[in-house]
Amino acid sequence: MDAVSVIALSMGAAWASGINLYATLFMLGYMGTTGNINLPAEMEVLSNPMVMTAAGFMYCVEFFADKIPGVDSGWDTIHTFIRIPAGAMLASSAVGDVTPAVELTSAILGGVLATGTHTTKAGSRLLINTSPEPVSNWTASISEDLLVIGGLWAALYHPVLFIIGLIIFILVMIWLLPRLWRLIKRVFYRIGSWLGLCEPLPPLEEETKSVDSTEPIEQTKT
Repeated sequence: MDAVSVIALSMGAAWASGINLYATLFMLGYMGTTGNINLPAEMEVLSNPMVMTAAGFMYCVEFFADKIPGVDSGWDTIHTFIRIPAGAMLASSAVGDVTPAVELTSAILGGVLATGTHTTKAGSRLLINTSPEPVSNWTASISEDLLVIGGLWAALYHPVLFIIGLIIFILVMIWLLPRLWRLIKRVFYRIGSWLGLCEPLPPLEEETKSVDSTEPIEQTKT
């Protein structure tokens, strides 16, 4: 593979691992087994029937766990310690037989990318769980599965387009994560206030009004 294809496969595997690791492993293994792609030597183990069976079984488990409100967030929490190191490992393996420096660089970048996609997924699903209806969970979960399959297909067959899309995704993720974090903090504070562990937070509109009303007073005093 040329350099662009290697970068697309390396970062694509890391990106997809942060969203759905088992779908990523099974799809790469299946594509390698059927001869649709030539996996690097370090990734040929993904085509092993035992590995594919384990990945397929875990994908079936995640398929249902990921669609139950509350259970999906618990599943994401546990997989913080699985998706991120797996993403770094896949990114490192995808570059093939290169120098240790290149492998380590790929692992670092892949781990960071897997962390970003996993955090974005886990944070958005936590906010979705504040809604009592299950439709949004199913919609989000199926959309994530299709995104992983479509993204990996693009990385394998249209690497340039995938890299462009990945750059756009990263920019959106950088813009979105701080906003997700603020909303998640409000959710936890609200839960804490219900349990009597902290003072209740005022609505966002009241916070904005209070800030606007105090600014002229402070200026007058000065």
